[in-house]
Amino acid sequence: MNYQSAVRYLLSLGRELAAPTQAAAAKFNLENITILLERLGRPDRAYPCVHIAGTNGKGSTAAFLEKILREAGFRTGLNTSPHLERINERIRISGKEIADERFAEVFTRIHLVIEELLAEGKLRAHPTYFECVTALAFEAFARERVDFAVIEVGLGGRLDATNVVTPIVSIITRIDFDHENYLGHSLREIAGEKAGILKAQVPAVFALQPREARQVLLERAAELRCPMVETGEAYRLEGEEIKDGCAWATAVEIASGTRYLLKPGLAGRFQLQNALNAVAAARVLQGRNYRVSDEQIVTGIRTTKWPGRLERLQTQPDVYLDGAHNPGAARELAHFLGENFTGRKVYLIFGAMRDKAVDEVTGMLFSHAHEVIFTQPGTPRAVSARQLAEMASDHAKKFVVIEDAQQALESALAKAGPDDVILITGSLYLVGELRHAWNARRKVASR
Repeated sequence: MNYQSAVRYLLSLGRELAAPTQAAAAKFNLENITILLERLGRPDRAYPCVHIAGTNGKGSTAAFLEKILREAGFRTGLNTSPHLERINERIRISGKEIADERFAEVFTRIHLVIEELLAEGKLRAHPTYFECVTALAFEAFARERVDFAVIEVGLGGRLDATNVVTPIVSIITRIDFDHENYLGHSLREIAGEKAGILKAQVPAVFALQPREARQVLLERAAELRCPMVETGEAYRLEGEEIKDGCAWATAVEIASGTRYLLKPGLAGRFQLQNALNAVAAARVLQGRNYRVSDEQIVTGIRTTKWPGRLERLQTQPDVYLDGAHNPGAARELAHFLGENFTGRKVYLIFGAMRDKAVDEVTGMLFSHAHEVIFTQPGTPRAVSARQLAEMASDHAKKFVVIEDAQQALESALAKAGPDDVILITGSLYLVGELRHAWNARRKVASR
C-alpha cells in the first residue's frame, strides 16, 4: 500500500472518533486497540512515555515537553491530534513529521494485522480511524527506536485509544467544558473522564484547575496513590510576570535555590501555565535519573514552536491563526486580544463545527473585533456561514458573510491596513485549511 492509498483507506473509516459516548462504552472500549497492539508485539511498551490529557493546552504542553527532551539529546516521538494540514503531523520523530514512505510501510503492516484478526474473529469490529492512527504512531516509534515518547490524548481519557500506555508521568492540563455529548455535562463528569488516564503509583502533574475538577483529580490520584504536583502551587513565581511583545515570561525556581527566566516560545499569557506543566514533568524525569538539565528545560521552553496556536503568519497587517473552539480557549484568546490589540482594528474570520458552544465563544470574542467575517471550512461537520451569522451576528459590531474560507481571507487582506490585525479562529479545521492555503500561496509567490 502506498502513502496515498493508506491515507484514503484511513479516511474511508469515517469520521474520526477519539472516544465514545458514555452510553456506548460497553461497545466501544479499549478492547480493539489492545488486541491490535498485542498482535503487533506491544510497540507501546518499547519506550518510556508521558501521557497528557486535558481540555485546553495539552498540545502545547506536549510540544514544550518534547522540545525539552530533544534539547537533552533524546530521540523523541510525539503523537498529537488533530492535524492541521497533513495526517503526518500527528506522528513526529525528533521534531520531524513521519515520512510518507514510513507512514505507508507501517500502515500496510497494521492493515494486514487487522485483516488477520478480523478473519480469526478476534476483533468485534474494524478499528476506528483514531485507533488505527494510534497504533500506527506506537509502531512507528518502536521501529524508529525512539528514546522517549510524548503522547497526547485525543478526546477524554478513560476510553481514549492512547490510554493503553503506562507512562513515567501523567499530565492533566486545564479542564473546561468541551465535547459534553461525549464526556458529560458537568466539570465533575468531564474531570472523571480525564482522570481515567491516571495509573497506580505513577506521578501526576495537574495544571491549575476549577474547584470541582480539582477535587475529582485529587480524589482519584489519592485512590491510586499517585505522587502529585499541582503546577499552580508547586512553583513560586518570583516577581511579576513580564510581557514581551505577545509573549510572557516569569522568573521561576526549577531547582532549589536556582532561579531562571521562563520565557515560552509561544504567544499568550496562558502559555506560562502550559510551560509549567512541561517543567513539572521534566522535574519528575530528573528525579527518575533521566539526564535533563535545568538549562535544557529553559531552552526547550524558549525554542518551542506549535503551529495553529496564536501563530503569526505575517506582519503589516498582522495575521494570526488560533484554533480557539471552546469557551476556555476563547476566554484566553479574548484576554490576548485585549492585552495586545486595543485600539487596533481586528478583522476576525470565524468558522465553527456543529457541536461547539458557538454563542458562548462568540460572546467572548466578537466584542474585540472591528468586523467579523463569517465563513465555513470544507467539512460536513461545519456550521454554514449563513447559519453562523444568524446564530451569532448580534455579538458583532459589524459583519459580513463569505462562505468560501479562502475568499474570506482575501477579503480581510484587502480591507486591512498595515496597522490592523487579521485573526482566523473558531475551528482547527478552518485554521488548518487557511494555513494550507497560505503556505501554498507563499510557494507560488516565491517562484
